[in-house]
Amino acid sequence: MSQAYRILIALIVGLGLGIALANYAPAGGATMLLFTKKIGSAWLHGLQMVIVPLVVALLVIGIAASAEAARAGRIAASALLTFVAILWINTIMSAVVTPLLLKFFPLPAAWGDALRASLSGAKATGTVPSLGDFFDKIVPVNIVDAAATDAFLPLTVFAMVFAFAITRLPAERRKLLIDFFQAIADALIVVIGWVLVLAPIGVFCLAFGLGMETGAAAFGALLHYILTVSTLGIIVLLSAYPLAAIGARVGIGRFARAVLPSQVVALSTSSSLATLPAMLRSSEALGAPATVSGVVLPIAVAVFRATSPAMNLAVALYVANLTGTVIGPGQLAAGIATAAITTMGSVSLPGTISFFASVAPVAVAMGVPIEALGLLVAVETVPDLFRTLGNVTMDVAVTATIAKRTGAAEKTETDALLAQDGA
Repeated sequence: MSQAYRILIALIVGLGLGIALANYAPAGGATMLLFTKKIGSAWLHGLQMVIVPLVVALLVIGIAASAEAARAGRIAASALLTFVAILWINTIMSAVVTPLLLKFFPLPAAWGDALRASLSGAKATGTVPSLGDFFDKIVPVNIVDAAATDAFLPLTVFAMVFAFAITRLPAERRKLLIDFFQAIADALIVVIGWVLVLAPIGVFCLAFGLGMETGAAAFGALLHYILTVSTLGIIVLLSAYPLAAIGARVGIGRFARAVLPSQVVALSTSSSLATLPAMLRSSEALGAPATVSGVVLPIAVAVFRATSPAMNLAVALYVANLTGTVIGPGQLAAGIATAAITTMGSVSLPGTISFFASVAPVAVAMGVPIEALGLLVAVETVPDLFRTLGNVTMDVAVTATIAKRTGAAEKTETDALLAQDGA
């Protein structure tokens, strides 16, 4: 059984036991709750302790890798510019659509009140910029202080600038620093892996408290969360079709048929990397030659997560809504910037690790309590399917678009026609 399913089972068992004891043995449940809250809190702290250095290390590695790829030629540079544009567009879209979803399809009041009561001890973290001082705070005066206070937006900006500075160093020193940060990231991922071994216990304890304090409302609230966040992934997925139609000038029907095999593999594996061979074949069916797809798709798998910033920001906004955290223009701007930039650092991480490494910085940058993330990771299995499906579909659409833009697609089709005539 995979770790994701063990965590999900722990969530269901914890909720069920908490609800049962709340109804039939409240005194015993209250005594048990004293211990489970401490254990669940300690598990969350174990995850939080590595977030800051891990995000910085992954950002340096991801941006440095992107800059190196851009040096590979015009196709790689064009792909990276397209990736960055899509990431920012998707993030801004999420900032607009998620509040609308929560407004027109709100969490039922009884469920929301119960969950807010159970999370009453959650406190906002990090430095929350107002609209007036947003640009003043975006550049850190003291990077050590920014790291110590979990000021993720200025920390992210510093990591991004530092990563670009590394790319200007001589090859030997550049490799030394990138290897250094890679080693840090690898070690921290091992630490998170150790903490996640205990995830079923931690999630069980958190879920038990939620079940005791909220009852059956917890199940409905988690379902509402899954539907809300997954909707953002579906929107990104659907946007790949008009992109292919306009950018690659292929019919939507033709694109749908070509990308379908890749989508099937994505659903069965939940991995963009495992879907790479299928994406190469899908891109070829759309007229993208190996000279283009062989460059664009490996870079896309390494640094491009089309759905991540939109869905990560949606998670943070959902938790803000759940906990009653007011999000002003400054906080929203901080969340958008952090979500779009940190996505470049989510390089080939397992789903549960990437969830914390990607969502926690966005939430902290906006001043949103992150205690709820320990429960939400247990149901990430479903949204993660839409993350992978949207990423794969967008990767193929971008590859076909780059091929058309560079003229490679026309050349491939012409060569095919000449070969047929010759035969």
